[in-house]
Amino acid sequence: MFAIRYTAVLVLLVAALVGVFVWKTNTQDSYFAFKLGLDLSGGTHLVYNADTTKVPEAQIAESMSALQAVIERRVNAFGVGEPVVQTQQSGALGNGSYRLIVELPGITDVDEAVAMIGQTPLLEFKLVKPGEPQALPNGAINPAAFEDTGLTGKYLSSAALQFGNGTGVATAPTVLINFNPEGATMFADITGKNVGRELAIFLDGNLLSAPVIQDRITGGSAVVSGNFNAESAKQLATNLNLGALPVPIALASTQTIGATLGDEATRAGVFAGVLGFALLSIFMIVWYRLPGLVAVVSLFIYCLLMLALFKLIPVVLTAAGIAGFILSVGLAVDANVLIAERIKEELADGKKTNEAIREGFARAWLAIRDSNIAHIIAAVILFWFGTALIKGFALVFGLGVIISMLSAISISRTFLLALGVSAERGLGRFMMLSGWHK
Repeated sequence: MFAIRYTAVLVLLVAALVGVFVWKTNTQDSYFAFKLGLDLSGGTHLVYNADTTKVPEAQIAESMSALQAVIERRVNAFGVGEPVVQTQQSGALGNGSYRLIVELPGITDVDEAVAMIGQTPLLEFKLVKPGEPQALPNGAINPAAFEDTGLTGKYLSSAALQFGNGTGVATAPTVLINFNPEGATMFADITGKNVGRELAIFLDGNLLSAPVIQDRITGGSAVVSGNFNAESAKQLATNLNLGALPVPIALASTQTIGATLGDEATRAGVFAGVLGFALLSIFMIVWYRLPGLVAVVSLFIYCLLMLALFKLIPVVLTAAGIAGFILSVGLAVDANVLIAERIKEELADGKKTNEAIREGFARAWLAIRDSNIAHIIAAVILFWFGTALIKGFALVFGLGVIISMLSAISISRTFLLALGVSAERGLGRFMMLSGWHK
C-alpha cells in the first residue's frame, strides 16, 4: 500500500510540474509556444496550377516533388513560421492536372505572399531553330523558333554575380551558373552536338540572350547575360540559389484568413473543450462517484500531458487537430466508464475492494486495448494518405489515443488503489458503487 501511495504522490508531482511548464510557456515569445495552423493564427492560402505539359509523364512525379522542395526553401528563407507546401493531382487515373498548395500562417498580405512564390525564376535553355524568326510581327517571342533541350534551372547547383563573361574585363553584370553533375553532362552534350547554333536563355518565358555555341562546353558552368544592373543580377543569383522552378506555375486562387477570424476560431475551440470537459466531469462525479472523480483527475493529467507534447514535438494545431484532441478525450472517458462498470460488477459479486479494482481493470483492459488499436490503425492510415489538414487531425488523434490508454489504465488504477477506500462500509460502499446503487 505504501508503494502505491508513493507512486500516486509522484504522479501528482510530475503532473504539477507538467502543468507549470504548460502555463509558463504559454506566451508568444516562448520557444515552446503553441504552434497554430493557418485556420487559427490567420494567414494566406495560395493555389497554383502547375504546367506539366512539357514534362515527360515518367518524370512528372519527380518534377512535382522538386517543385514542392523549391517552394519550401523559398518560403522558409523569408522566415514564415510553420508553412505548409503540398502538391495535389485532380482527376482520375493519373490524367488530371497538378496543383501546388501553399499555406503561410501569419502572412495576411496576399501581394506579399504571392511575391514570395512568384519571385522564384524559371530558367530554361532552348536551341534556336535555323530559318525561324525569333519574334512575331507584334513583337512577341515566336514559340516555334525554339527547340526544348530539357535543360532547366532544375539542374542548377549554384549561381553567383560577376561582371563580364569571366574574361577578367569588367563590363556589364552577368550571372555565373553552375550545374549539378547531371546538368553538366546535359549541357556538354547539348553544346557538343549543336556547335554554330544559338542557345537561347529564357527567364520566366522572357528571352535574355541567345549566344552562339562556339565549342563543346564542359565543366558544368555557363554565363547568363541580359539587360541587368548590379542589383537585378544579384537578385537573380539569389533567387536561383533558392531554387529555380522545375515546372512553371500560375496562380489560380487565393484565400486570406484574418487574425481576428483565427482568434475567434481558437477561442471557440478552447471554450468548447473547457465546457465539454466541465459537463463531462459533473456527469462522471455524480454518476460514478469516487471512480468518476478519479477519472476526472486522470483526464486532467491526460490533458496536461497532451498539451506538453504539443509544445515539445511540436504539433501545429489546427481546428481539425483540436477536434481530434477533443475526440481522444472522449475515448479516454469511454475507457474510464468501462473500468468503473467492471469494478461495480466485481463488487456486486462480493469481492473485496482492492481485488475488485484489480479485476475490474484487468477485465476492462482487453476491450480498451482492442478498441484503441483499431483507432490507432485508423489514425496511421489517415496520416499516411491524408492531406495536410487530415494529417493534423490524425497526428493529434493518434497521440491522444496512446496517452489516453496510459491515463485510463495506469493513472486511474494507481489513484483508486492508493485511496484505500473500503466498499464494505456505508460511505465507502456509496462512493464506490455507481448509478442508482446505494
